[in-house]
Amino acid sequence: MTSALMVWGGWEGHEPEKATHLFAPLLRAAGLHVEVREGIEVYADLERLRQFDLIVQTVTWSTITAEQEKNLLAAIESGAGFGGWHGGVLDSFRNNTNYQFMIGGQYVAHPGGLRDVPVRIVDHAHPITAGLPDFSVHTEHYFMNVSPDNHVLADTTFDGQGAPWIFGAVMPVAFTRRWGKGRVFACSLGHVAADFDVPAARELVRRGLLWAAGVLPA
Repeated sequence: MTSALMVWGGWEGHEPEKATHLFAPLLRAAGLHVEVREGIEVYADLERLRQFDLIVQTVTWSTITAEQEKNLLAAIESGAGFGGWHGGVLDSFRNNTNYQFMIGGQYVAHPGGLRDVPVRIVDHAHPITAGLPDFSVHTEHYFMNVSPDNHVLADTTFDGQGAPWIFGAVMPVAFTRRWGKGRVFACSLGHVAADFDVPAARELVRRGLLWAAGVLPA
C-alpha cells in the first residue's frame, strides 16, 4: 500500500494542523495509508523516512537541524515524494539553502495582503491539472524566488497593488520538479485551510500530492 507521512508545525497562523487534517482523509480516500505527526523529529530517522512514498510538510518558518535536512533530502533523492502548500513548504527553514534547492521556491512577500488571487492553468495536459478550470482564491498573492527548472502547472499575474514595480510579473502558483528519484510538488495557495473551500484549489493540491506519491502518472 502507498504510504504517506504528514508532518505539521511552525507558525500557527497558517493553521497547519487544520490544513493537514483536511487533506489526510482525501489521501486515505485515494487508498493511501496516512501517518500524521506534529513536528519534524521523524526527519532524524532516515530509514523511517525511506519507508514512505510521500512526505507532506506543513511547517512554516521553524528550524531544521543539519542531520534532519540531510535525511529529508536523501529520502526524497532515493524516491520518496514530497509535497505541500503555501508557507508550509515555500517559507520553511529560511536558513537552509539545500532545502530551498529541493523545493524550488522561497517566499519573498505577499503585496496587497489578502485579496482575490487569479490562478491560470498553463499545463492542461498534466494529470494534476487536466480538466481543471482557471479560478481565483481570496488569499495572499505570493511573490517568490523560484527555480528556473520548475515545471509550472499554474501561474498568476501581479497587478502591482502594494508593489507597483512588479506590475505584470507572472509567478508560478503550482509546480512540480524532481529531486533525484523523488517527485516534488508545491502550491503557493493555502494561507488558511479555508482557501481550499474553493474546489479547484483543493483538487489541485490533492492531485499534486497524489502525483508526488507516484499514484498519478508522471
